[in-house]
Amino acid sequence: MKFITYPDREALFMDLAALLAEELAGALLHEPRVTFAVPGGTTPGPVFDALTEVDIDWARIDVLPTDERWVPESSDRSNMRLLRERLLAGRAAKARLLPLYAPTAQPEHAVDALAATIAPALPIDVLLLGMGADMHVASLFPGADRLADALDPDAPILMPMRAPGAPEPRVTLTAPVLQGALTTHLLITGREKRAALDQAVRLDMPAVAPVAAVLHNATVHWAE
Repeated sequence: MKFITYPDREALFMDLAALLAEELAGALLHEPRVTFAVPGGTTPGPVFDALTEVDIDWARIDVLPTDERWVPESSDRSNMRLLRERLLAGRAAKARLLPLYAPTAQPEHAVDALAATIAPALPIDVLLLGMGADMHVASLFPGADRLADALDPDAPILMPMRAPGAPEPRVTLTAPVLQGALTTHLLITGREKRAALDQAVRLDMPAVAPVAAVLHNATVHWAE
């Protein structure tokens, strides 16, 4: 794990956006299409805003959410909606957004078809992750019903996940898919998440601290 501390959040967001753009541009030199996997939540919003104006060949980039709540895009809890509004705008509007939701009652009814759509875009070229104060990453939550299955090296691409405190079912990329990314960045801010990360490093037990599953090859970007 590599750890980078920034003087403030603005510096973090701008420098990280520039680094991600550089890595995407580099991957486009060698591949016909490039996969950029990103988290939901509010923290990466300024990074997405900066990326929308980057002049790279977005038409050859597939944007893939790392996880999704099982809600339609009309919901303000939809990661797909967030990405369309904050990332697939400006120059980046030409990117292709790969769905992690389908209009079925439960994710189990659609997860195989969604995974089949994602499979040709793997492995992930550039992966950006966030982390919760509970040390979850994507929708790999401590105490989730299928966490052990999702951490298994033979786990499928996508898995439904239900967790205490999560008001709706979710789907998530599994640990082996996240671990297979060619480059991995973890974005965290604030003292609480820094302390949670330090605990995850000490534990090094993904079953308790799921973020530990992706730290070994990750670059962590932090500002208070």
